[in-house]
Amino acid sequence: MAQALQGFLGSGDALGRLREHAERLRRLQLALERLLPPALIEQCAIGNLKKDTLILLARNGSTAARLKQLLPSLTAQFVEQGTPITKIQVKVSITPESVVRSSPEARSIGAGGRSSLTALAESLPADSPLRESLERLLANSRAD
Repeated sequence: MAQALQGFLGSGDALGRLREHAERLRRLQLALERLLPPALIEQCAIGNLKKDTLILLARNGSTAARLKQLLPSLTAQFVEQGTPITKIQVKVSITPESVVRSSPEARSIGAGGRSSLTALAESLPADSPLRESLERLLANSRAD
């Protein structure tokens, strides 16, 4: 694997083709941003260009559905601008920013449970992983 990567990186021809492809994708992204309604600009991006197929990435399913409605006019506009594409595919791409994670709720432990857990933690050796976990549980929970 490392040798294949070194061979690729050492080959000026391969890097040149990669740079040209990246530049082509950047130009397509700018063109897409000019063609899309303002509400969709932040919701989608150019994914790739393979032969004559342009791949668009949508942030969610509703954006993908809206893009699919625009495909005939987008295809025509790209062709008018000189991009030789015959097909546009839309794929949903979940990004880490689009995944909403809620912070865990602080759990409450009653007085009896808290004293039992404290006693158990104190009975364990100082370097015990269970003791560390119990102490962390007690520290991160609310008292009832």
